[in-house]
Amino acid sequence: MPKPLTTKEIQAVAHYNTIFSQMLKIVPRHELESCVRAYQGDKWVKHFSCWNQFVALLFFQMTGRKSLRDLVLSLSSKSSRLYHLGFRNPKISRSTLSDANRQRPYEIYEQFFLRLSRIIQGLPQSHGFRFKNKLYAFDATVVDLCLSLYQWAGFRKQKGAVKLHTLLNLSGNVPSLVNVTDGKTHEVNMAHRLRFQPGDIVVWDRAFTDYNLFAAIEAQQAFFVIRQKANAAYKILKKLPLPRRVGLLSDQIIEFTGYYKSQDYPHPLRRIRYRDPESGKTYTYLTNCFNLSPATIAAIYKQRWQVELFFKWVKQQLKIKSFLGTSENAVKTQIYIALCAYLLLRWLKHLAKTGLSMLQITRLIQINIFARRRLYDLLTDSPGPLPPSVHGQLILQGF
Repeated sequence: MPKPLTTKEIQAVAHYNTIFSQMLKIVPRHELESCVRAYQGDKWVKHFSCWNQFVALLFFQMTGRKSLRDLVLSLSSKSSRLYHLGFRNPKISRSTLSDANRQRPYEIYEQFFLRLSRIIQGLPQSHGFRFKNKLYAFDATVVDLCLSLYQWAGFRKQKGAVKLHTLLNLSGNVPSLVNVTDGKTHEVNMAHRLRFQPGDIVVWDRAFTDYNLFAAIEAQQAFFVIRQKANAAYKILKKLPLPRRVGLLSDQIIEFTGYYKSQDYPHPLRRIRYRDPESGKTYTYLTNCFNLSPATIAAIYKQRWQVELFFKWVKQQLKIKSFLGTSENAVKTQIYIALCAYLLLRWLKHLAKTGLSMLQITRLIQINIFARRRLYDLLTDSPGPLPPSVHGQLILQGF
């Protein structure tokens, strides 16, 4: 049975801010205000600012509220604490929040997400390989919508949807870029807009087989790893020596033989065949990277699954499948603030340095969001002074 708190401990707890307030202190507010000024988000606004909108929707994400009515009711029940979160008027109406979601440019939160992502990616993290190249995975996921309510989000004849085109930095599994489009926009078209630094490695799914895209990555002096399509026409230029590793079947240098394919991508490629010892399935990979071992190439492609896990986590744990508004602006605003919530949780996981999963951290915050205790103690379950490595890192600034 735990010991009762002493008088000093009770007084110390009384002086702690709430868990939610401490989370908001992590947010680089000056970056958000810069985005607000760029898009004049607070022009003619008297009471409910963009910061208030961000706080309300972040609360919606962290607590798993069900609807706009549920969100407003939950915030109203804590009106005495909203002033300390930056609300000038603690009385929030559904119409006020709904109008803000419809009218405030979603680009404010898109740009803030990108700035927050750059800060998180600047933290010391590793993708688990020995090479120093940055490693990315690019893919898209579909969020279904009712076409009669979301007429702007056309997808199929009787179905609406939005797509989240995501470039995931595999060092820490941090999304470095997310473009939200209607369901009709093809992933390959968005992939052509990507820009990489020399030496970067990007992993694609087989659906991204596009020889002009391969040429664009080659021109940027970056590398790609992709699975080969079964009907690809090629000729073998050279067979490379194969190290004795379980699962490796062949390592070849090839070039495409089809007229248009060879015109679009006239460069040689590496073709690696690999049999997974666990499943017994055989995979064939194509890459323009010649200085890594074939086993490493196979392991790199296996990391592509992290982007699928990212999509699964975001869809299951954040509120991006039911929306507080039907306009395009409201939907995109909610999605980008949900992604900001994901980045904050990633930062908390990095800061705490515990074995807690992202889901466990989310549940702890959800239950204790207005509790008065130190956020660090909540995540580590070890009350006491902060370790030296944590001092000065509680605010996402200065990286």
